[in-house]
Amino acid sequence: MDVSQYLEIFIDESSEHLQSLSDCIMTLEKEPDNKDTINEVFRAAHSLKGMAGTMGFKRMQHLTHDMENVFQEVRSDKISVDSAMIDLLFKCLDALDQYLENVKSSSDEGTEDNEMIIKELNDFIAKANGADVSSAPVVEAPVVAAPAAKVAESTNEVKLQLSDADKDEVAAAKEEGKHVYAITVYVNQECLLKAARAFLVFRAVEGLGQIFANHPSFQDIEDEKFDLDFSFCVASNESLDAIIAAAKDVSEIDDVVGKELTEKEAEVKVETPVPVAAPVEAPAQTASAPAPAAKASTPAQAAAPAQNQKKQTPAKSATNRTIRVDIEKLDNLMNQVSELLIAKNSLVSVSSSENGIGGNQVFRENVESLERITTNLHESVMKVRMVPIESVVNKFPRMIRDLARSLNKKMELYMTGEDTELDRTVVDQIGDPLQHLLRNSADHGLESAEVRRERGKPETGTIFLNAYQEGNNVIIQVGDDGNGIDVEAVKAKAVERGVITQDQADVMTQKEAVNLLFMPSFSMAKQITDISGRGVGLDVVKSNIEALGGDVEVKTKLGEGSTFTVRLPLTLAIIQALLVKVREELYAIALGSITSIEDIPVKDIKYVEAKEVIHLRDTVIPLVRLDRVLDVEPQEEPESLTVVIVKKGDQQAGLVVDDLIGQQEIVIKSLGKYMTGNKLISGATILGDGEVALIIDANTLM
Repeated sequence: MDVSQYLEIFIDESSEHLQSLSDCIMTLEKEPDNKDTINEVFRAAHSLKGMAGTMGFKRMQHLTHDMENVFQEVRSDKISVDSAMIDLLFKCLDALDQYLENVKSSSDEGTEDNEMIIKELNDFIAKANGADVSSAPVVEAPVVAAPAAKVAESTNEVKLQLSDADKDEVAAAKEEGKHVYAITVYVNQECLLKAARAFLVFRAVEGLGQIFANHPSFQDIEDEKFDLDFSFCVASNESLDAIIAAAKDVSEIDDVVGKELTEKEAEVKVETPVPVAAPVEAPAQTASAPAPAAKASTPAQAAAPAQNQKKQTPAKSATNRTIRVDIEKLDNLMNQVSELLIAKNSLVSVSSSENGIGGNQVFRENVESLERITTNLHESVMKVRMVPIESVVNKFPRMIRDLARSLNKKMELYMTGEDTELDRTVVDQIGDPLQHLLRNSADHGLESAEVRRERGKPETGTIFLNAYQEGNNVIIQVGDDGNGIDVEAVKAKAVERGVITQDQADVMTQKEAVNLLFMPSFSMAKQITDISGRGVGLDVVKSNIEALGGDVEVKTKLGEGSTFTVRLPLTLAIIQALLVKVREELYAIALGSITSIEDIPVKDIKYVEAKEVIHLRDTVIPLVRLDRVLDVEPQEEPESLTVVIVKKGDQQAGLVVDDLIGQQEIVIKSLGKYMTGNKLISGATILGDGEVALIIDANTLM
């Protein structure tokens, strides 16, 4: 039996509990007497402890157990929440985060015991109960002492059926001088992962002897085809008490009973009609198990049933509303939809032809039906893939709190639009760029409290993160009310480093000067710190966002603050596009970036600084001739030009094309290593007739 099948569930749910703990502790720092938050922290810590115990991660279980004990004291008003406790709890979360990272990378929690943190937690309990009361040993002692007491009081019975082969194994073990014990384990009725508990019991007992004759079979246990008890034989040189203690050491095990077998007793057991009675007896026996268990429990453990009962109802409703899906399965489904779309485009191509079956009305209706189905299927898959950006941004309040302390600045983070949804692939990769921008605002953007006072600003600086959907894009704005960017200082630094000449600096616009900050290794930091200033920030932000098909732009005003606007596509897989022709080659332009299509007479083209522009609806728009950009053969200039107007934020450009083919839903295919270093081409698509069209990233032309 392999516990690794539960590892992904454990990682996902532990991440959620850790985030819940972080959010609650942040709230508790501002509202130390909020009983609802205190209870929520206790519940999250209790759940995390149970899950860690289920998986056999003892260090993680121990740390969360001590956190839970501290909050038990807080709930009973023996300890008050203060800043020192908040700092300690965040230390605990960092340690638990590290355990979880170890589990992700190696399926093991590691060897760090975090003794100093546990000692600090125990000191809080000692402070509440008096100096003569020790914390951790008192908590652990009843767990060790429990087996002997419970064996004596337990009303549960050993239930085991031995086959002839099993009896032979009993006899063979006896001949080797080993003890053979029949063991029955009773699992807590509220246990969610019975199979995982059983596996941990087997693993604990296997360290003391050889297991055989398990009932039900290993396969049935793995498939959770059993009620709340399972039985097995173990041949060992250890005592029965040691075997029972090892099995009881696994959390959410209500009771373990056992007895030593002789060959004669084994034969008697075979004749007893246990299998018929077992299913009937199991509920009654299980129901009686908690009574003796309660006597041996600590106060924190005694509270567990009530806590479990409280958290059970919302957990069930959440399970009904959501389901975890492996991202690889979604990717496979998306690939199937992609192939279906290509097949549909092929049929469209055939139906629109003048020859063959193109004129058949029924055929055209079928194609329209197929088109409708594939579009609906695509939308359904995309909805499954879409996840709120909350999973990325909810860690930022804690980060800003820590930055405020390390930088000795007062700052507050305000976030809106956390429920804005993005493709899972984009969400997974947007966290680091946003973190860079927030750190930049905290370190470079906000002034010190003294400077803010002098400028008539509130001492507490404001950092904001706003997200919202705009057409086929998601916009994320990150900014602050700090100093803003000193454009003249940026120009001076660029001239000093030889990036630009003084003449270039003199004619440079504010926007061009700010864009210098996105150049590789360009930093305005006066000193290198752990927070920022190593010249690997904004250039990394820009390249990472562009790799996702997005872009970033900056608006700033000296003395008032800066705003970075990140624009991202909703999806990276299937898009609506406009097919255009440049000479004989087909190209696709994402429909989301197109604002209009114009027919411009050549005589209306003007020149600004030797560059072609057009004047359209009171706006001056630069022209980009795609034939020159793509380096194709020139042709004779027509009397009028077909111009596709594209937009990126506040910027616009007019792309000159030879002809328009029409709108089509296309599948984006990566070019891999075939075309590297060319940002103009973001991918390719296969058309209905099998021809390949390159996809133009209009953002790179502005």
